[in-house]
Amino acid sequence: MNLQFTALDWTIFGLYTAVLSASGWYYSRQKADDSRDYFLAHNSMPMWMVAISTLATTQSAATFLGGPDLGYRGDLTYLFTNLGALLAAFIVARHLIPRFYAQRVTTVYELLQSRFGASSKYQAGSMYLLGRVFASGARLYMAAIAVSMILFNDIEADNVVLAVLLLTLVGLLQTFIGGVRSVIQSDVIQCLVYVSAAFAVVAVLLWQIPASPAEIITALQEPVGGEASKLALVDTGWDLGDPFNLWSTFTGFVLLNIAAFGLDQDVTQRLLTCRNQRDGARAMITSVVMVAPVMAVFMGIGLLLYVFYQRPDMMGDMAISSPTGGDITVFMHYVLNEMPTGLRGLVTIGVIAAALSTLNSSLNSMASVLTEDLYRPWLKRRGLQKPAQHFVFAGRVSMAVIAGALSGMAILCFYWQQVSDLPLLTFALSVMVFAYSGLLGVFFTVLFTHRGNSTSAALALAAGFVATLLQQPWMINLYTGDENPLALAFTWQLTLGTAIAFAICCLGKPAAETAHAPLRSASI
Repeated sequence: MNLQFTALDWTIFGLYTAVLSASGWYYSRQKADDSRDYFLAHNSMPMWMVAISTLATTQSAATFLGGPDLGYRGDLTYLFTNLGALLAAFIVARHLIPRFYAQRVTTVYELLQSRFGASSKYQAGSMYLLGRVFASGARLYMAAIAVSMILFNDIEADNVVLAVLLLTLVGLLQTFIGGVRSVIQSDVIQCLVYVSAAFAVVAVLLWQIPASPAEIITALQEPVGGEASKLALVDTGWDLGDPFNLWSTFTGFVLLNIAAFGLDQDVTQRLLTCRNQRDGARAMITSVVMVAPVMAVFMGIGLLLYVFYQRPDMMGDMAISSPTGGDITVFMHYVLNEMPTGLRGLVTIGVIAAALSTLNSSLNSMASVLTEDLYRPWLKRRGLQKPAQHFVFAGRVSMAVIAGALSGMAILCFYWQQVSDLPLLTFALSVMVFAYSGLLGVFFTVLFTHRGNSTSAALALAAGFVATLLQQPWMINLYTGDENPLALAFTWQLTLGTAIAFAICCLGKPAAETAHAPLRSASI
């Protein structure tokens, strides 16, 4: 490994640190007056800024590292799944966002309270917190391994832990004072940084590969060894282990994105900061439209790395080292060994920017659920009255607690991902399924049926989690003894888990005073 930060690298890193510090101070000057201001900015954020923040929230270090890895290992079929995301966005815009604005909720789980009672809001919020600890912890881990390798030259456990703590501390400081307003405003800067870094890597690779664009495209269309074209966009196969085929796109990926945009406070909170439901819906759809070209850039890095490493006949006399498993991803191997000096600093800040944009969002959104759905009702049950500013303080304390939980989960993921041996992007997406299955089943019952009660909703949330757990290959091996069990893709795990949770929730007989008609549709 030949890793040396040059003066230019340190200069870029220093400039980014200065911008980060200055923006954090600037955006935190306006103190929040109450919890609605701290968590929703009193519905004052412009649509375009919310759209970029939503994009930055959904694009994380998993995108920066996992996107190139996915392009290198496979093809472009992941991009096709954005059709499922677009369909999901229209469903959320029509059926969920209008209801959220009409009821002036702070968290999306307050919607369940009017139907199933306060206990369902508490249970759904708790399930979200559990799932988000899994998902955001996994994303923090991915950023930490990159930072560890770049700054410390290895991924030894102690260095990864240090990288996790450094990232968590920076993220906490950025959002601790200003709340969601500072998160959204800083997301715009972070998004610009990591997308610019990705374009710079593409430009460098095109400069390093001594071949014309036409020759590169031909090499990707006709890979060595008679493999299928790496430019394939649609996969019509029926492989249940493939999460990126046509059938997964219009089942599991639609469900995944309905959950992400409409039921996951991490993303939905951004949409609820807009001035009205129309702006919220448009911000969401705009962010989905922007995902495909941004993701194409990251996957394009992986395709170019395939030519770089797998087609030595096209690389002339350039001395190239072979990627190894110890470098985690092929992109990290390239950064550490072949990237020209002076650009590692840019990639480093790109990874950090991608990580912080997601981490900041998770800290604030999870704090909103912990404060509004769990702590405030706890005080109310005990007849305790607190001033508005108290809940801002409670939100900050919650944020610190959550930062510790995410750090712990990130460290656990260091070992989990090595055992699962999944590509990074697939790993990041799959851990969300544990919470989403039950939440989807319960919310679909509320939106489209007259059925369900607080008991069946609680059972459905638990069933969705358990159903997903039982579909993990290592669990199937545990209770069947099969050394090579059928490995269902996370999209099918989500589809089956949602169906089970929905059926269980519908078994509950609604109480007469809480049974309402299904949600009426609304225009965007």
